[in-house]
Amino acid sequence: MAEEKLDQDQVADSEAIEGNAKEAGVGDTATDASAAQDQAVEGALESTHAGQDHELSADGVVKETLDEQVAQLQSDLEQAKDMALRAQADAQNIKRRAEQDVEKARKYALERFSGELLPVVDNLERALEAAHGDEEAVKPIAEGVELTLKNLLDVLKKFQVEPVDPVGEPFDPNLHQAMSMVENPDAEPNTVLTVMQKGYTLNGRLIRPAMVMVSKAPAAG
Repeated sequence: MAEEKLDQDQVADSEAIEGNAKEAGVGDTATDASAAQDQAVEGALESTHAGQDHELSADGVVKETLDEQVAQLQSDLEQAKDMALRAQADAQNIKRRAEQDVEKARKYALERFSGELLPVVDNLERALEAAHGDEEAVKPIAEGVELTLKNLLDVLKKFQVEPVDPVGEPFDPNLHQAMSMVENPDAEPNTVLTVMQKGYTLNGRLIRPAMVMVSKAPAAG
């Protein structure tokens, strides 16, 4: 009986030791698992922070790139606007010059033709002056010359060809050509005394100056 009780006590002690050993093993395993889980969480957090830092850095680079592109586009837009304004101004200037050239060509197209007719007018005027007299035979000729001259002057006037006949007017170098100067106490100096040949203008532009005789102040003494 004593031997059986001793065996039972040994078995109980052995089982208690094994139980303690198992409990100890389970405890160590749980501790290791908890530590591993904590490390995994810390690793995940570090990875997340690293990813966020990378994303923030990438976002900063993208923003800088976009800002540079926007600035470049704005600069290109301003240059394009400036070029467009310059092109528009050039086109307007070209159009204005073309219109002025056309207007000048229209207004002064008859300048050369009118200049060729002026000697005819001069000859008719001289013939009319020479035909003045009391002879009956000359009167019809004078009347014919006078009518021809009048018709020719009317045609020239119709096309804006106007005579320059400045008798008694101040001398104007832009319209008159002084052929001689004569002392005349009865006239102001630089006054046109005589028109030797009339001048003419076309639309206000001089096509021939008037040849004139101009007064000057008498010599002192």
